[in-house]
Amino acid sequence: MRLPLYVLAVSGGALVQCTVVPVVGVGGVVPDVPVVLTVLLALRYGSEAGCLTGFALGLAQDAVAGGPLGLHALSKALIGFAAGDLPRWILVRRPIVPVGLAIVATLVDGLARFALLQAFHYPAPLGELFARVMVPQAGYNGILAVAALAWPVGRLLRR
Repeated sequence: MRLPLYVLAVSGGALVQCTVVPVVGVGGVVPDVPVVLTVLLALRYGSEAGCLTGFALGLAQDAVAGGPLGLHALSKALIGFAAGDLPRWILVRRPIVPVGLAIVATLVDGLARFALLQAFHYPAPLGELFARVMVPQAGYNGILAVAALAWPVGRLLRR
């Protein structure tokens, strides 16, 4: 991936996540733009770019959100690395595949963060967190992935 595209993706994704996303939340649930961006860029440019993008976007999220530094960075870097390796195993040319992967990646990211937070004795029960936050956020990210692929910028992200 070219450096200007990488810098634009990371800075733009972090800026959108910090400024626009809190305003468009529905019922307290907000989309996770870094997950969608990481998955789409990883599918297009490979594991290394996905891992770097996920790490940088996650680190920006950690800096803004507070909490343990590196929590989002680690989970999104792992998501980006795994998503970048998927084109070797499955056909990702159909739009349903990146959208489905964005949904699954959101759930995996939420579960990974929950597992990491258990080391810090996070008090929320998994069932409630899964039903009230992770699943609605995954649906929201699916809609966001459809919009990203339909938008003219989606041509950069598709193969």
